[in-house]
Amino acid sequence: MQISAAWLYPFILGAGALQAWGPPMNGALRKSLENPWLASIVSFLPIVAFLLVLWFCLPNPMPTLKGIASMPWWAPLGGLAGAFAVVMGLLFVDKIGAGPFAGLTITANILMSLAIDHFGLFGIERHGLNVWRILGGALMTGGIVLIALF
Repeated sequence: MQISAAWLYPFILGAGALQAWGPPMNGALRKSLENPWLASIVSFLPIVAFLLVLWFCLPNPMPTLKGIASMPWWAPLGGLAGAFAVVMGLLFVDKIGAGPFAGLTITANILMSLAIDHFGLFGIERHGLNVWRILGGALMTGGIVLIALF
């Protein structure tokens, strides 16, 4: 019996909406602390603390040696990719505004995700490009151009 993943969509949409809060909040943090690198550290400390508490409370399952040995070299770098996005928001959101910043990052995310799907990168199941996916990417790109210009 296949269970629909549609019930996940409200949670995913909520996560996306909360992502829009991060850059302006981090921009205010940078203004207050002045040093962008210290602000980045302060921004990540609550996340690390929260995840450590969760891990100590729910330590199982623990990784196996086989799982660690078979892990791709790039797998632990996902957090670094996310950190780059956080630092960019911290540095630039107040210069261009929350709308253009979010639009640019989301559009870049969509376009890169289409490439990841098309080529099956990072172990993702392949979902080839088709006219509708290309049109969606073009509409996203056109939309951010309008948001950034006006």
